Amino acid sequence: MNEIWEKLKSNERLNINDAKKILASDDLIEIGRLSRWLKLKKSGKKVYFVFNKHINYTNLCVSKCKFCAFYRNGFEEDAYTMEVEEIIDELKQLPEDVKEVHIVGGLHPTKPFSYYVDMISSIRKNFPSINIKAFTAVEIDYFSKISGLSYKEVLKTLKDAGLDSMPGGGAEVFSERVRKKLYPNKIPFEKWASVHATAHKLNIPTNATLLFGHIETDDEIIDHLFKLRRLQDEHPGFLCFIPLSFHPANTPLKGKIEKVDAVRELKVLALSRLILDNFPHIKAYWVMLSPKIGQIGLHFGADDIDGTIIKERVTHAAGAQSPLGMERDNIIHLIKNAGFIPVERDALYNEIEVYDD
Repeated sequence: MNEIWEKLKSNERLNINDAKKILASDDLIEIGRLSRWLKLKKSGKKVYFVFNKHINYTNLCVSKCKFCAFYRNGFEEDAYTMEVEEIIDELKQLPEDVKEVHIVGGLHPTKPFSYYVDMISSIRKNFPSINIKAFTAVEIDYFSKISGLSYKEVLKTLKDAGLDSMPGGGAEVFSERVRKKLYPNKIPFEKWASVHATAHKLNIPTNATLLFGHIETDDEIIDHLFKLRRLQDEHPGFLCFIPLSFHPANTPLKGKIEKVDAVRELKVLALSRLILDNFPHIKAYWVMLSPKIGQIGLHFGADDIDGTIIKERVTHAAGAQSPLGMERDNIIHLIKNAGFIPVERDALYNEIEVYDD
């Protein structure tokens, strides 16, 4: 760890061997210290959050990933698809100062591309100032297949309709071995990267994720991070990286895999900050980590804790015990109690209010 510390002080990039040493180390406090130092260097004591709302528009999905507790085939009692009018009605119930709507869903077997375009344009028409962060690279690839349009044409159509930014989901872990075993119908890294590179060229900023804690190895986690670092070097436009710990409850992997512990979650979070030196922000996503572990994650390199969320469905379908949403005051309290300065942001990290009192 001393060698890694010397590299950080001299602004030298960490390499794959450094990453292996970090994951193999039992010195969690030192790993936290290094990642916290780098976080403070990048964003000071500020920790960001957003007043946002999640829309998971359908749980019907043709992908049928083996780690997913959310998807349905369509005949189940709890299978659902929200029509555009329902989405608008749900958003109209929110306070006017909501800054972001985060939209992801299953790969619906019958909805045409026009449904998604109409969804975005209707939200833009009814809520002209809200930031629309919608559709993972997996969804964009699917829209391309059902419409016959290229990635560029799909993204430009959605941007013209009102799309502002994209989430980072669908990445899972960039391993062909894992993909073939757990999500063979989901796009591989090359296509995921192509979607995000295309979005960045169109000035659509995006996020990136990692799903860990299932059957992946340390080397596969490390490879995932270095692929993202190269992609950001070559096609900059990623705003934030979010490591997501796998929840096995209600999935086919229940009973075969135990959820990873807090030490592993914090170690991967810290590693993300240390390796992804070209990513502006690292998120401790409280929905998957729990609010308490998310709070500790602020001392392990994270400078963002996401936001109010309001009715997240995907992770909770897999047994997440975190709340379905969190009040703004609770988030501010969480950040302040960790010794940091809460900063309310919009989806693009423009600062709205700094709670420094």
